[in-house]
Amino acid sequence: MDQITTHVLRDADTEVTVLSMGCAVMDWRVRDRPVVLGYADPEHYRQNPASMGAICGRVVNRIANARFELDGTTYHLPANTPPHHLHGGPGGLSRRNWQGSTDGHRAVEFRLTSEDGDQGYPGRVDFRVLMRLSGGRLTWEMDAVPDRATPINLAQHLYFNLAGQGMVADHQLRIAADHYTPTGPDLVPLGTIDPVDGTAYDFRSPVRLGDGDGWDGNLVLRAGADPAAEAIGPDGLALRLWTDRPGLQVYTSNTLEQHLPEGPGAAHQRFAGLCLEAQDFPNAVNVPAFGSILCSPDAPYRQVTSIDIG
Repeated sequence: MDQITTHVLRDADTEVTVLSMGCAVMDWRVRDRPVVLGYADPEHYRQNPASMGAICGRVVNRIANARFELDGTTYHLPANTPPHHLHGGPGGLSRRNWQGSTDGHRAVEFRLTSEDGDQGYPGRVDFRVLMRLSGGRLTWEMDAVPDRATPINLAQHLYFNLAGQGMVADHQLRIAADHYTPTGPDLVPLGTIDPVDGTAYDFRSPVRLGDGDGWDGNLVLRAGADPAAEAIGPDGLALRLWTDRPGLQVYTSNTLEQHLPEGPGAAHQRFAGLCLEAQDFPNAVNVPAFGSILCSPDAPYRQVTSIDIG
């Protein structure tokens, strides 16, 4: 079994512990306060049933009925949330041990090759994730170069709790999004892009998370928003997110429970964490109106997302 390596990034008042398993952020401290949920031991991330802190893919979020068509061929994927496919499958990128190399305490680079047929996806893909810390800002640069046309859609899946304990009810959340992609009861998008007006997904003005019933849906970010999203904890500690992706999945850990021993930070329970997953739209591979997520040797994948906490 490959050894899981641990890398600690430090700058100013921020310290981030990163693992080679799933490129996961195991711990994030701001002035010694833990602001993400995590497990107690790096070995727990081999299981990681909640995708905690990890990079998810090849295709993040849901693919309806665990299949898609490409160039006349139907590809069948593992239905790990039956009947749908979620976060790249049970052996997706979040469950893989990447090869890492560090640049002091400010950056770490991870690489992984996913072979043709991995989790049912076509094509061999070389993935690279560079994580850089500058002050209180952590930046992910994610690249993927396939050897043939294949869908790719990556996202970080950190659970934030800016209080370091309890639930996120007293967090305020603002998102620069005028539209969202509504879902059915199975959380698969219906295929439309609708205005947020009059819905629970209107975060254009700050929303107190405890005033809702929980969220698990994708918002359509306003192009050029600076920042795209902002969350403020009960004592004023603030998170800001910037991304070049068009969508942001808001998930308030509606079904989270304790599966494995907990690390520093809030206890693992419903509404204990806030996930802000920058991404392309869920199920886009089956919904042309959502935009293509197909990548190729001539059009490789790239994402740049930054999160600042301070």
